[in-house]
Amino acid sequence: MKNVKDIMIKAREEKILIPAMNTPYPEMMEPIIRAVADTNSFALIEVARVEWEKFGAISTEAIYREYEKHRNPEHIRLHLDHVPVIDEDGLRVDYRSIIQNALNLGYESVMIDASRLDLDGNIAAAKEVVDMAHAKNVPVEAELGAVLGHEAGPLPPYEELFSTGKGFTDIDEAIRFVKESGTDWLSVAVGSIHGAVSGAAASEKKVTARINQNHLAAIDEVLGIPLVLHGGSGIDLANVREAATHGISKLNIGTDLRQVWEKTLASGGKKAAEDALYERVKEIITDELHIAESAARLLA
Repeated sequence: MKNVKDIMIKAREEKILIPAMNTPYPEMMEPIIRAVADTNSFALIEVARVEWEKFGAISTEAIYREYEKHRNPEHIRLHLDHVPVIDEDGLRVDYRSIIQNALNLGYESVMIDASRLDLDGNIAAAKEVVDMAHAKNVPVEAELGAVLGHEAGPLPPYEELFSTGKGFTDIDEAIRFVKESGTDWLSVAVGSIHGAVSGAAASEKKVTARINQNHLAAIDEVLGIPLVLHGGSGIDLANVREAATHGISKLNIGTDLRQVWEKTLASGGKKAAEDALYERVKEIITDELHIAESAARLLA
């Protein structure tokens, strides 16, 4: 069976986006997987630490058990999203045990997020996780730069963030980071933002973000590895599709799907939520990302 690392390399070569769909509630998994399979596309299912701390994901084990019920490796693989060294509330996290547990369970790729540390600390944490994961032939995603949005309190105005390049991934730092850490994929900060994870803002529509394509292209040119774009919900679609031509191989989509699920569940119950989520995922794959039928190309 083709390793996720090889699938991501193929995605970069073919300029095909792989959506990585967050499941803050285990019940979201079945309609997502069904929609991906029905469009003959390929995606990652993922869960981040914040989703069992602040939402309903419960644990890495709960998500893995649900994944096993619906396992479909021709269309879906399981990824461990954001495991921070320092979380959105400024607290230290036992990231080693979380990641090791996921590796032992059978997660097929993992992410370490030490982006709140200085460069040396970020490199050291990423290299440590790379050593852990590569021992099991599992690829690693790391993050360099600041994709804002999860932190407590309001964000600065988006246009201010974008025009100043606040938190954008530094190209020289990225070269050093990839060389010294050995990470397989790099999450870059080039204009996207995360959705809020607490308070009233968690239910509000995200700001429409865009991508600094020139900065992204410059990063892609010097690194030559699959790049990841977090905060995929709410980005201008033309920007997203263009990003695939500049090295973005994995696109994280969380807020959009979570809000469809939560709002429909509250108003119409579980069956209505499943149907709405299924249709939304199909719409994203077919009409927005234009990646229907991608499975055959990526797994060939």
